[in-house]
Amino acid sequence: MKTRYLAGAALVVTAALALTGCAGTAGSGSSSTPGSLSLAEAQKATSAEAFGGQAGLVAAANAEGALNVITLPPSWANYGAIIAGFEKKYPKITINSANPDGSSADEVSAAKSQKGQDTAPDVFDIGTAVLQQNLDLVAPYKVGNWADIPTDFKDASGKWYYDYTGLMSIGYDSKVIKTAPKSIDDLLGSAYQGKVAIKGDPTQANEAASAVYLAALQNGGSADNIQAGVDFFGKLKKAGNYLGVTPTQATVASGETPVVIQWSYNNLAWGAAGGSAGNPDFKTVVLPGTALGSYYNQAINVDAPHPAAARLWEEWIYSPEVQNLYLASGAYPATLQAMIKNKTVDQKVLKSVGEPPKDFVQLTADQASKAATVLTSKWAAAIG
Repeated sequence: MKTRYLAGAALVVTAALALTGCAGTAGSGSSSTPGSLSLAEAQKATSAEAFGGQAGLVAAANAEGALNVITLPPSWANYGAIIAGFEKKYPKITINSANPDGSSADEVSAAKSQKGQDTAPDVFDIGTAVLQQNLDLVAPYKVGNWADIPTDFKDASGKWYYDYTGLMSIGYDSKVIKTAPKSIDDLLGSAYQGKVAIKGDPTQANEAASAVYLAALQNGGSADNIQAGVDFFGKLKKAGNYLGVTPTQATVASGETPVVIQWSYNNLAWGAAGGSAGNPDFKTVVLPGTALGSYYNQAINVDAPHPAAARLWEEWIYSPEVQNLYLASGAYPATLQAMIKNKTVDQKVLKSVGEPPKDFVQLTADQASKAATVLTSKWAAAIG
């Protein structure tokens, strides 16, 4: 499984799309002709049919002229190519990308603090635990190929839907760490002194929390009990191996963060696949034993300042073109099985990446919420 997965180094692919318009077009509010919906009506639209169909949705999005996305680093799951593709396809729409290195909690904070402003995020790419605590912030919407998303990958009303997953992995600079880690406990060794970083605060960021979940699974814990993961990081801190620096592609390239526990598609993108911005010596390992995955969720801000553009973005995200772009980065898209069946998957990319393992663990919404409670109460003391 690991060999097939790690063969899928991020492929550089381009795509196109962009939205145009101004937030809140005037209208009578009852007609479904392009551009006729009021801001409030567009914010409640549950399908493209509310705009008169796909052409009407495009027209309304063009009239808005902007789309606000948040916490989407260009190297993360091919978002650089995905955003570029949208802008190319919809050149009348300007994408404003805020806080690309932020967390799921930052998305929620921005939605709340900027409510009613043109700068508020229109869409979310968000972790399950944070999403489940903030379902009042998202609006139901079903994309045109709704049926391609598995039933257990989406909310029945359309409030959220999985978009992609990777596997939690260890990235390491092979010039610094000469022997690849074979277990999570290897990170407690002297070779890792001051070298092991995770992607932020686990009480705020899903990717950082997932590093703790992985440590739990690797140390006798479970999706229902992540205390073993918190305990592991307490040991890592006591050994002097925990590095309290949030890693980025730049810190990996410079050698400041030589070991990073994060999603496989991000570790891959920060290595040789990152080209001149990457570290050619940065390798990726998915540890043997229980693998951890976690689909991120797409959702639309209930108060989106550009509601038509937000919905057009979701139509773009779930198109085979973009689902293949996720796959090209080493991230498994939500509609992969439907694309295989419909023969819309990029077979060359799929062969390189390999199909996702059938035995990886993903926390349910309830498990993620309980894990968040444990992290909130125990994390600071463990690494303090």
